[in-house]
Amino acid sequence: MKNKLIKQPMKEILQEQNIMTRFKMKTLAGAMFALLWGFAGPANATFFVQCPGDADGDAVIDAAVDPNDSHYPDGAYSYPDDNRCFHVTAGDGWVNLAGRPEPYYFFSYHDVTGVPEADVAIEGYVAHENPAPTIIQDEGDLLYVTLSNVGMLQRPDLADTHSIHYHGFPEASTTFDGVPEMTISINEGASLTYFYKAVEPGTFFWHCHVEASEHMQMGMIGNLWVRPAQNRLPDGYVLNPGPDQHVHSNPDNLLGTTDRNQDNPIDGDKYVFNDGDGTTRYDVEYPVQITTWDPVFHDASRDTQPLPFIEMDDTLAMINGRVYPDTIIETPFPSPVETLGYGADTEIQPVNTMIRATQGEQLMLRLSNVSTTDQLTVRTLGLTMKVVGAGGRIFRGRGEVDGLDMFYETSTIELSGGDARSVIIDTTDAAPGTYFLYTTHLEFLSNDTEDYGGAMTEIQIAAAP
Repeated sequence: MKNKLIKQPMKEILQEQNIMTRFKMKTLAGAMFALLWGFAGPANATFFVQCPGDADGDAVIDAAVDPNDSHYPDGAYSYPDDNRCFHVTAGDGWVNLAGRPEPYYFFSYHDVTGVPEADVAIEGYVAHENPAPTIIQDEGDLLYVTLSNVGMLQRPDLADTHSIHYHGFPEASTTFDGVPEMTISINEGASLTYFYKAVEPGTFFWHCHVEASEHMQMGMIGNLWVRPAQNRLPDGYVLNPGPDQHVHSNPDNLLGTTDRNQDNPIDGDKYVFNDGDGTTRYDVEYPVQITTWDPVFHDASRDTQPLPFIEMDDTLAMINGRVYPDTIIETPFPSPVETLGYGADTEIQPVNTMIRATQGEQLMLRLSNVSTTDQLTVRTLGLTMKVVGAGGRIFRGRGEVDGLDMFYETSTIELSGGDARSVIIDTTDAAPGTYFLYTTHLEFLSNDTEDYGGAMTEIQIAAAP
């Protein structure tokens, strides 16, 4: 601290102290407002998890089900090996982004899978993540996602409902689509379990669809992808027999097992799609979700002011909830504030955005633009990206395995809001060193006119052993 005081001008120190004092007062004001309105935090809420095979309500499938468990009054059942469960809360929180000493107020979700129902209110309160928790499925999974609305600490007056929408995800039933005009949204203090069957592999994202322009702007968006069934082929299976054939490697499935729980889908050869010939095989993968925020909009929400929808002007861009140079820090970031003990140990920015590969590996990037205002262009300098698909569609004629190959190579990809692309970078001929992935929009290479921040990260290619 002494060195900081010597190097930092007194005017800047006083400004920084004033900012943090105002921030603490605003946070305290929100907490006091909640108490005056009769909220004693979220503890009065009753949440309920639906997860076939879960005996104790923590969204974790147990080895056996107690016949007397209240969740399953008809006794124990036999559940498919394909069942998967996930439990998230929805609410508000605070996040640090380089370039501004005062944290940003935002809305999002928090993963409470494994937390007993009775503790969800405390564990999920003000613990929400930027971006929202990543959801990874395997083709054929039967996924039960329970959403519990724990409410807002800073804005208890909102009492907003929330939902989950799988963007670009092929879901036949509108019941679980998350659009409030046609489906269900979740009131504060309540839970709803969504059901999805993963029928197509690909790169997607998920978000809240209640008051979507507000809730997405405020941060209720996360990564989502589905891995193909081709990953679980038996070891030695020949794809595309002939001169260009690929022999599948799967050390977990040497005997052709059909038990999905005994076959790790990422142990052995991995593919983006069921390509039939191994051309979408990759070694390492990273999500690259780009979004933009309007600081004026976020501050207005924090301060209980009218929201400037018409004047919405995003000036802050990030990758996976971080801005450069924070994108190259490979550890999770904790919550920037003390929040009356709620969510105190939460990792607010958990997604690693530093991209690493070893020379010779196939590096797969799952790109998405979830900005509510801007079309963005992503570029890699010195590395060529092969674009193999968009959303759940492989780039072949009619989206079929045997269709005309339409993969293409580029160093620049343009993404409209809501777009997702799957790209592969072949590092065989890449010189070891540091490369950059960034948006070409210069205004988004800093945070709201500050020197720091922006949608940029590094790709580190290590020398082959």
